[in-house]
Amino acid sequence: MDLLVHYSRVTFQNPNYKSLIPHTRYTLPSTSPSLCVRRFSVRLSLPSLVQNAKYNRELRAAVDAVERACRLCVDVKQSLFTSDGRILEKNDQTPVTIADYGVQALISLELGKLFPSIPLVAEEDSAFLRSNDHLVDSVLNVVTDKTSPRDTSLTQADVLEAIDRVGTFGPNPATYWVLDPIDGTRGFVKGSDALYLVGLSLVVEGQIVLGVMGCPNWREDISNKPTFLVQEYEKDIFGLGIIMVAHVGCGTWSKGLSNLQNNNDNNWYRSLVDDCTLVHKGRFCISESQKWDSLPLSSSFGSTTDVDNVGDNEVLLLPTCCGSLCKYLMVASGRASVFIQRARTDRVIKVWDHAVGVICVEEAGGKVTDWNGDQLDLAADQFERKALFPPGGILVSNSGLHNEILEIIASNSSVNS
Repeated sequence: MDLLVHYSRVTFQNPNYKSLIPHTRYTLPSTSPSLCVRRFSVRLSLPSLVQNAKYNRELRAAVDAVERACRLCVDVKQSLFTSDGRILEKNDQTPVTIADYGVQALISLELGKLFPSIPLVAEEDSAFLRSNDHLVDSVLNVVTDKTSPRDTSLTQADVLEAIDRVGTFGPNPATYWVLDPIDGTRGFVKGSDALYLVGLSLVVEGQIVLGVMGCPNWREDISNKPTFLVQEYEKDIFGLGIIMVAHVGCGTWSKGLSNLQNNNDNNWYRSLVDDCTLVHKGRFCISESQKWDSLPLSSSFGSTTDVDNVGDNEVLLLPTCCGSLCKYLMVASGRASVFIQRARTDRVIKVWDHAVGVICVEEAGGKVTDWNGDQLDLAADQFERKALFPPGGILVSNSGLHNEILEIIASNSSVNS
């Protein structure tokens, strides 16, 4: 099912906005002539509150890039199960597909045209690709099909260089994009209903200032929506798929993927966290690699996945998400109340699994902290900006539950320090 094939092509116009001034505390590797800067701006609808915001030009570019990446994912997923060469495994046995590399190359190329001085911190690198020319050709084909304007002159070298477009950082605050090309890859590969998404954020001087999450297989829950939104849904305004955007100080907003190119900003709707204030009434997401018994809250509450039989001293676990960002999406949309993750000595927490989720949840009225209640330190990994080291772990929730859960963690966890 080709969900996004009928999207209209994006039109361009000369920007009338100030570009983000490149930061000087990082350096970029030299680029090839084929990756020269092409000056253009994307014309996309944004929520009215964001249209004149400080980083609206960067947000427009990010929305356009993520939307193209979602279409790439849908196209690759259609052919994923008819071609054995489309499913791979990295050294850590995590499934990865052409879509992972294709999304990273595509977004790097698209952002590089407008913001060539801003580096990219992202999950993939080209080392695995360089050993397989056939695979590089497959990635090149899907990227060429989605670049804008269509760039038939792209080469393998362009794609590999785009994937590796990283910067060199130091201890001072910096400006950079953070990308998770596909969060929830396991769900993507399995072809199940498990959510997967593309997540992109911009960090300026150490602060996350905007974020975009695109989820091609999101189905909108209209059970608690106002009547006018239900009517819009019935007219296929939402359909399948969602784009969620957040800008610092402007809130979090969502729009159906199938309606993204409609420049009517009235079709954006405000995303808000839920209003649950009782821990045992909350809907919880936890990492799929962790069990409820490993978390401090398990000493106070049991857990169940049976929505119709939640005991008085139990919390409801939502098992439908594979990746971390998918769980942030659930909280920011109000579909879940809490996402809690415990730090592990055998696994490094990566920034791309959290950065865009942080701003989407916070601008939707929620909170994101480590288990001490402090903000996540994006510069803890001073020279690569890839790793996070939150004491105890990470807690994501609506504001009404956050402090109470922190108190439970503090009273039951020896990890918290």
